[in-house]
Order: sequence, then structure tokens, then C-alpha cells
Amino acid sequence: MEAQPTNGILEEFRIDFLDSWQRLPNKGLFLMLLAAWLALFQFLGNSTLGYVNTASLFSYMVDDFSSGGHWDQADDSYGVAVPFVVLVVFWLKRRELTSLELKSWSPALIVVALGLVLHLLGFRIQQPRISVLGMFTGVYGLMGLAWGPKWLRASLYPFCLFAFCVPMGSLAIPLTFRLQLLVTKLVEVVCQFGLMIDVIREGTQLSDPTGSYHYEVAAACSGIHSLVATLGLAVVLSFYSLPKWGSRLLMIAAAFPLAVLGNLLRMLAIVIAAEFGGQSWGNWVHDGGPFGTFSLLPYVPAFLGLLWLEGRLREHPQKLTASARFEAKAI
Repeated sequence: MEAQPTNGILEEFRIDFLDSWQRLPNKGLFLMLLAAWLALFQFLGNSTLGYVNTASLFSYMVDDFSSGGHWDQADDSYGVAVPFVVLVVFWLKRRELTSLELKSWSPALIVVALGLVLHLLGFRIQQPRISVLGMFTGVYGLMGLAWGPKWLRASLYPFCLFAFCVPMGSLAIPLTFRLQLLVTKLVEVVCQFGLMIDVIREGTQLSDPTGSYHYEVAAACSGIHSLVATLGLAVVLSFYSLPKWGSRLLMIAAAFPLAVLGNLLRMLAIVIAAEFGGQSWGNWVHDGGPFGTFSLLPYVPAFLGLLWLEGRLREHPQKLTASARFEAKAI
């Protein structure tokens, strides 16, 4: 009896999937070209054999995402989830996409050629990150080749999410260092002028005058993880529910201060706990507290702020329309 709802959902998904799949033309052409394109990056994708001893670009990406197999220390581990997020977004847009005028479109070969040029450039100068961009650019072009320009326009937003699949590695250091400094400065200001807690800041280190606690805002604590998560959610929300580019860009821009605010709250919680209970209490909050709840603290204001902003931006055009109709009637 309990299995029936699950079976019903699976059956509905199967029917919906088959219906959407049957609506797509040129499926065989697309799958054949996609397999050949991905094979290129599997066997001739990575030229930095001294860094990751594999010719596969996919193996390079997994190694970078996992920090050489140490997933708990990896800063780019979110990249593994990005393709699944993109598939979910495509599924949510399936009716919009399959209702378009779909046809083969040869000018899309220019996009595929651009992807190939990017890969050759990345392979030549041993920069696999450029090859990753080339790979996704080529896949985007192959979709346009099989299904036309309207498909490309409608699917541009999901493909923007693949930017999060580009491993950052050491390239993120300038950003994380500035985040470290910003967070420590904000903690110092809020503690001294808002909470009346005497905190001494030395670079990215925080301590109290008596030496009862001492913390350093390391790169992993700078907020880069919450920034990436907040930025990803902002991109998904903005492109999925907001029709205008101005509103979308505002949502994406808001991700940065919201992520900083979330990480500021987490660091303040650590300092306040250390102020009352010393280093051990601060370490307890730093390590997550009960059931790891404090580890989620940076995400709460960021996600709630984005949801609130998305609702306001979605309502704004409706208010303008209603106001315009009222003025028209008055005239």
C-alpha cells in the first residue's frame, strides 16, 4: 500500500521523460557527436601530466575537486554536484524547451569551433581550466547544431551554471585572502563598537587582550564555500523566476554581501562563545556545535536574504503594471 505513491511518481516521471525525449529531433546525431566530443577530452584532455598523471580531463577535474582524494579538505568539491543541478534545471524547463521550434542549425558549428580552439589553447599552454571551458562551450554548440538557435537562447542560463565546474585551486587565493581580511575587520568593528567586546586584530588573526582565546580566519573560514553556494543559488533563482536581466544581475550581485554577512555572523558567534567560555567554547562553536548546526550559520542569512529579494523583485513589475493601469483609468 505504501509503495503505490512512489510507483505512481516513478511512472509519471517515466511517461513525462519519454514524451519529452520523443519531442526532440536529431537525437541520434546529437548523441553521436556528443560521444565523440567527450571522447576527445577523455583521451586528449589533459596535458599537465606532471600535475595529475592522466590524459583525461575528467580525471583531472575529479582530482582537483577532491584535492587529490581528500574530499574533506577540498575547496572545489561543489563542482561535482553542478552537472546534476544543471540536469534538474533542464528538467524543470523541459516543457518550455520542447515547445520551441527545434531544427538543425549549422551556424552552431562556430560555437563548437570556439570550444575546440579553447581546448587547443588550454592543452598547448597546459591550463586545463581553459579546456574545461572549451568542453562545455562545445557541448553547448552541439545542442545548437541539433536543436537550433531558439534552444540555445532558452538553455543559456543552465549552461552558465557550468562555470562552477571550472576548478579554481590557487586562482581563488586573491579572493579568499581579501575575504579573510574583510571578515576579520568587520568582526573587530562589530565587537568593539557594537558588542563592547575588546578584540585585537593582527592581519587575519583575532584574540583578546588577556590571551584567553586566539583565532585565525584561515582561507577555509573566509567564506568562500558559502559565497559559492550563495552565488549558485542566486543564479538558479534569478534565471528561473526573474524574466529581466536587470533583476537577475541584482540578485547575483546581492550574493556577495549576503555571503559576507553570513560568515560574519558565524565568526561573531565564535568570538562571543570564546568571550564567555574561553578557547574551548569558541572551538566548540567553530567545529559546528550541537549536530553541526553552527556550520550552517553562514548560509541562513544568505539564503533567506536571496529568497526575500527574489520575492520582492518578482512582485515589483506587477506593482508597476497595476500602477500604470490605475493612471490610465484616471486619465
